[in-house]
Amino acid sequence: MPLCSFEDAEVGRLAPLAYTRAAFDLRVGARTLLESQCAGFRDAGALALHVRAGVAGVVAERHPHAVRAPAQRGTLYVNGRWRVTPGPALDAVRAGATGADARAFYQGDELVALWDPAGAADTSVDAFAAPAGVAREDLEGAELVSRLWHLLDDLQSRIAADVAALGAAGVHDEARVRDGARLVGADAIHLAHGATVRAGAIVTAEDGPVRIEAGATVEEHALVRGPCWIGAGVTVRAGARVDGSAIGPHSKVAGEVHDSVIVGLSNKAHDGYLGNSYVGEWCNLGAGTDTSNLRNDYGEVSLWDPLAQDFVATGRQFLGLIMADHSKCAIGSRFNTGTLVGVACNWFGARFPPRRLPSFSWGGDDGLEAYRLEKAMRVAEAVMARRGRAMTDADRQLLGDVFHATAGARSAVFGG
Repeated sequence: MPLCSFEDAEVGRLAPLAYTRAAFDLRVGARTLLESQCAGFRDAGALALHVRAGVAGVVAERHPHAVRAPAQRGTLYVNGRWRVTPGPALDAVRAGATGADARAFYQGDELVALWDPAGAADTSVDAFAAPAGVAREDLEGAELVSRLWHLLDDLQSRIAADVAALGAAGVHDEARVRDGARLVGADAIHLAHGATVRAGAIVTAEDGPVRIEAGATVEEHALVRGPCWIGAGVTVRAGARVDGSAIGPHSKVAGEVHDSVIVGLSNKAHDGYLGNSYVGEWCNLGAGTDTSNLRNDYGEVSLWDPLAQDFVATGRQFLGLIMADHSKCAIGSRFNTGTLVGVACNWFGARFPPRRLPSFSWGGDDGLEAYRLEKAMRVAEAVMARRGRAMTDADRQLLGDVFHATAGARSAVFGG
């Protein structure tokens, strides 16, 4: 039975993070949505991916062993926004994906999964939908990421569940715990091959499990408090304080990081506070960057909704910065609660920037203008090269497409 993760029309609400990746490649804890799906349906056969044409090139490079979804008999389609966890929704879909008749699994108005035994699904369109006339089954408890702030919902619980699912708690024989380092609650700590905890560092699982992946380093006098996931090759710099967070591969973190996600390949390498925030790939936060995650009046935080074209209520009291790929900010930057920064932005002001920075915004206290595409490309290429990554034709094409697609948003905000 092939498993196909698909994108639907609601992916537009996940911009700007989804401008540069498929919805299923968003990290929602220690794992991406796709990783949770593959784990939930681990007995499925080949993996197929149904994505928008605009991100197909970068998705193919990210998942070289998957195929672009063709219509095929006996395929189980699952919504790319579904974080699959054990429970009644998963059980119902697994049980229903065996019969001779097609079945569409909905939660409210949202298609969660489709069992397609006859190959009747239309995979030629960007936004996948169930064929007409398919029997409907209603689900409860399916966790769908439908808004940007859902990426941070129940983050500590998600990390704890993911770490437990990844298994193998314990210190690997070839992990390096230096003299003077402390592991508190070691039974709930996993140090992978080549992970290092240096002298004076503390890793504590008293409040939740901790998993530190291969080649990651926790430097001197840093504190990592679970639930926490530290990805492969991450550096937690000396004196850092990281708790309740998922730090994606090959990132650097320092200062205080609380209840936040860094997708990977990004740097917060100096002091400053990152709280209840989500940072994409290839980002850099300058020294002393701080995020506010709580309004002074303790009220509900709003966030820009790209489809509503307005700020909307999030239902959250704590929400900091959401920053998309390839964006940067200078030393001493400050971000207000509920700030949304698009792709390839560069902010260097001493004041708070607007709470909505459209993609390819450049500027500071004296105003904003469009970040020149050719300059943004050169910077992105240089940043990627520092991680030993070459910018591909697909990367260039995608950034160019995002630049042109977001021209209207820039014009509306600052006339760029």
